[in-house]
Amino acid sequence: MRRTRQLSTRILASVVLILVASTVVGFGLSARYHRSTLERQYQLRALAVAQTFAAMPSIQAAMVRRSPADRALIQAVAEQVVDTTKASYVVVIDRNGVRYSHPNPALIGRRVSEPVVALDGRDHLSIDHGSLGISANAKAPLYAPGGKRIIGEVSTGIVESAVTRQLTRQLPALLLYFACALAIGIAASLVLARRLKRTTFGLELEEIAALVKDREAMLHGIREGVIALDRRGRVTLANDEARRLLPLEDEPLGQPIRELVPASRLRDLLTGELAETDAVVVTDDHILVINRMPVSHLGRDLGAVVTLRDRTELEGLLRELDSVDALTDALRAQQHEFSNRMHIVAGLIELGDHAAAVRYALDVSAESTGVAAAIREWVEPPEIVAMLVAKTTVAAERGVRLDLTADSRLSEAGLDATVILTIVGNLVDNAIDAAAAGPQPGRVELRLAALDGELVIEVTDTGAGVPDELAGRIFTDGFTTKTTASTRHRGIGLALVHRLARRAGGSISMDSTGATTFTVRLPAGQRGGVEVST
Repeated sequence: MRRTRQLSTRILASVVLILVASTVVGFGLSARYHRSTLERQYQLRALAVAQTFAAMPSIQAAMVRRSPADRALIQAVAEQVVDTTKASYVVVIDRNGVRYSHPNPALIGRRVSEPVVALDGRDHLSIDHGSLGISANAKAPLYAPGGKRIIGEVSTGIVESAVTRQLTRQLPALLLYFACALAIGIAASLVLARRLKRTTFGLELEEIAALVKDREAMLHGIREGVIALDRRGRVTLANDEARRLLPLEDEPLGQPIRELVPASRLRDLLTGELAETDAVVVTDDHILVINRMPVSHLGRDLGAVVTLRDRTELEGLLRELDSVDALTDALRAQQHEFSNRMHIVAGLIELGDHAAAVRYALDVSAESTGVAAAIREWVEPPEIVAMLVAKTTVAAERGVRLDLTADSRLSEAGLDATVILTIVGNLVDNAIDAAAAGPQPGRVELRLAALDGELVIEVTDTGAGVPDELAGRIFTDGFTTKTTASTRHRGIGLALVHRLARRAGGSISMDSTGATTFTVRLPAGQRGGVEVST
């Protein structure tokens, strides 16, 4: 298949063609204008000659007498004026159109074919197509002595060949000017063509069109958010998913990303001020994983591409999976404990001590139901009760005791249980981890209380605490002191609790002067934003 010409070549050919056509037309118009100007100048020269000749007293007197001697005088003076002024002819005509002077003596005494126009007392300029050819002509009225009566006209002309010779002498300079303009235009076209080729990376129009179609189909069809930034940090592309996840304004294109996103860790990641791989950011509605990749081509910095993945549901599933794993371990331990107790009951029965067997079974049953009954007595929402029972079991398996404070009271009225589950679950999980790694025996204390229209959630643990130098960063997205597992991101729990509390109009604080205590205060009846199951 025949390869089409390169884009730069096509642009260069088109521009050169336009320049050549414009130059030819411009040169023609300029030449025509110069010719018209020269003709006007020669007409004015001819008029000056005609006016001077018509003002001569001897000519005026001779035209009144019109004797043979006077006629000879008129012809002689006309020939002398032609020689002096380099005019082509000076023709004197009376009111009847009869010639009294002419370069061709045979025409003297004959009438002119056109009317005598200067009888109106005005000067007349024209291009004359007379017996001597085409000429720049001027006609002036000829007055009788005293200047009151018009007795004829004086017609003076300069033939067109003189105008052509003058124009020919001026055309080379004009032609040089247009040639220089054409050369500059062609040079500029070459520079433009090379710049376009460099800007488009050598791609042709058809390839650019195909890339645009492929880009639109790909970027608006994938489930990842994509934002393209130029070298100045301005948005050049944002697909539908990116606008949903951030969210961006209706038309962010051309605007600096710094102005579209408020000051935060998210903005620092988008602008490149903070460089991290698979950085986790908690927004009001989503948990995002952000990657920013610089883009360059042939050593040229083209900007950057930012990808955003929504991990909200995945993080929830991973946390649920962690809870299930913990519950599985706890159930496995309980199964061993249950087997041991059943062996004891079976042994007492085999020994015939039935009363002891019954007492032991009742004690075990009361111990098993005591924790759930105690929690249900203080906490009404069943979802929160179930979660606390499960957390108590998990904590016990890890050697940590989880207790509710004696003043804990939580009613079900006007409560957003889902938000409370997320906040309490994250804080208790962190407390259990800290207590299990701290001095033994570990202990976690949970307080749920409604005070003065506020819901107060306090979680205290006996762990090692938070170093003072890290206290200001614990609520930052992605910050963690734990070892990162391969299956999930760390540093989300406290950031998520902080974002939920703030969005609900509440607050979160930490006190590590003694045992580490996290306190969340929420206005009664408020609802939060991001919710991740625990």
